[in-house]
Amino acid sequence: MPHISLNNDAPGIVGLMLYRPETGRLLNDLADVLMRGENTLSRGERELIATYVSRLNDCHFCGSIHGAVAAQQLPDGMPQVVQACVNPHAANVSPKMRALLDIAALVRESGRAVTEEAVSAAREHGATDMEIHDTVLIAAMFSMFNRYVDGLGTLAPPDQADYEPMAKTIVADGYAGAVHRFAG
Repeated sequence: MPHISLNNDAPGIVGLMLYRPETGRLLNDLADVLMRGENTLSRGERELIATYVSRLNDCHFCGSIHGAVAAQQLPDGMPQVVQACVNPHAANVSPKMRALLDIAALVRESGRAVTEEAVSAAREHGATDMEIHDTVLIAAMFSMFNRYVDGLGTLAPPDQADYEPMAKTIVADGYAGAVHRFAG
């Protein structure tokens, strides 16, 4: 049960965005730009970064929903997501992606935990400055989202299968579109 009365039964951050649409709109706009906008990282790779950070933060809702979104957009689906979240260095992801996941994990700890060595390793594997920038911002954004969702005790369906319909909506309509579907 959420810590505050949201006046809706929507799960996770969706319930919070419906409760306070003026802030939800801004958060969705940022998510749509970072996760769906033009980028040399695929949408699946960006969702994998979000999933990895959310699972490191032990945020069940965000780890589940973004894992489902990533799985729908990565070539090896959910097995690839699970592998990357358990051990990115043994997962079927590129060396560049491994290095970016390392940076994301450091950001999750603290922005000051990101070292020149971690950035250099990402560059050595072909990461661009924009990819490094966006990885840091995605990791920071999802750390905030995780704390928002869990800090207010939002509802989180227990089964991964419960997230599949929401993930399909996000893939098709984006983040703002998904919230509009719940509101409408």
